Amino acid sequence: MVFVALAVAGAGLAAVQYQTMLYGVDSAAASRVEALAEEVRFAGPDAVDPALLDTDERIVAVQIISSDGSVVRHSASAPTTPLLPISEVGTGLLIGIPGDSSPYGRIRFGAQTVDGPEGRYTILVGEGSATIVSTVRNVAIVLALAAPVVIGVSGLATYLLVRRSMRSVDEIRSRVADISTSDLTGRVPVPASRDEIAALAVTMNEMLARIEAGHAAQQRFVGDASHELRSPLTTIISALEVAVAHPEVFDAELAAGTLIPEAQRMKALIDDLLLLARADERGLTVARDDVDLDDVVATEVDRLRRRTTLTVRSVIPPARMTGDAAALSRAVRNLLDNAARHANSRIDVTVTAEADRLLVEVCDDGSGIPPADRIRVFDRFVRLDPDRSRTAGGTGLGLAIVREIVAAHGGTVTIGDRDGVGTAVSLQLPLTWAPESRR
Repeated sequence: MVFVALAVAGAGLAAVQYQTMLYGVDSAAASRVEALAEEVRFAGPDAVDPALLDTDERIVAVQIISSDGSVVRHSASAPTTPLLPISEVGTGLLIGIPGDSSPYGRIRFGAQTVDGPEGRYTILVGEGSATIVSTVRNVAIVLALAAPVVIGVSGLATYLLVRRSMRSVDEIRSRVADISTSDLTGRVPVPASRDEIAALAVTMNEMLARIEAGHAAQQRFVGDASHELRSPLTTIISALEVAVAHPEVFDAELAAGTLIPEAQRMKALIDDLLLLARADERGLTVARDDVDLDDVVATEVDRLRRRTTLTVRSVIPPARMTGDAAALSRAVRNLLDNAARHANSRIDVTVTAEADRLLVEVCDDGSGIPPADRIRVFDRFVRLDPDRSRTAGGTGLGLAIVREIVAAHGGTVTIGDRDGVGTAVSLQLPLTWAPESRR
């Protein structure tokens, strides 16, 4: 490729140089012909200034030829016979006429026929094109000699640079091959050079960091899920073992008070885990129906009022949107249950209809959530109660499910406080949304 580039560039350079030098010689010849023609036209060939018959590198010969073919004036080096048949020259200025072999070799001519006081004369000016050819040939030879050196240097430099780059790539490959799922803490070396290889190494380290974080989150998820499932299973197994050892205690009260609630708790936990697993795998799929959101929120508020002694106040104007009524109901229920667990005495629920969205806000007067934890609480199995007791907190999946449902509807969920007291969770839901706007 370097050879082809040099060949094309060299040929272009030689052609440009040839045309440039040829234009200069033609211009000098044209100026000399015009000057001679002016003097011959008004005073005849005898009055021509001898300086106009001088030669140099560009003008090698000058002849003034009469109509009978005799040379009446000429430069010192020019022959006394015409260098070019006068029949080939017209009255107009001609430049670049190719000539046959001459004492100067093959040259070009500038010529013009003019009428003087004593008759018609033809002016010939020979151009030094041989010098041009020689100069261009020398340039081509120099380029031809320099080309192997340039190609050799380019090849060596390319080899060294590629070899150095490939060494960095091989180091990255070797380090990646040594990293296994049992230890994801390894990172690839980043070259000191600020090139694409260094950018690749930085990107791979960022990818490894994400994989490590995901692997750690998966391990925590499995551990938390096992912990949450073990508690109801342990209770059920203990109750059944007591019933086997003492059949007389196995009655409706044991089944209704212990076994069924724990089984229902385990079923709810498994349903939540399956929902989140589906959301991770292919995104949560929700229906696109006309939903009266005010009815959904009002139903969940009535359910909470029947189950709690807290004061539940609500402002629910008519509100309609496109979405999945069951999924939205579950999201609102999770928010209300979460508020009921942390409220001291009061829960406020408001629905606000705006031009292109609906806002659902659930507030409680509890201890609130610190700003540093307001994003973390949407992670799975995150509970801010330090003892992780089942009575003080849920499974830690409620807000994670809320986030998935709201995201599937193209909305957002945020946590703040209301007048600096308690917690305010706000759902922002668009009136309509496109399926591609989901996760």
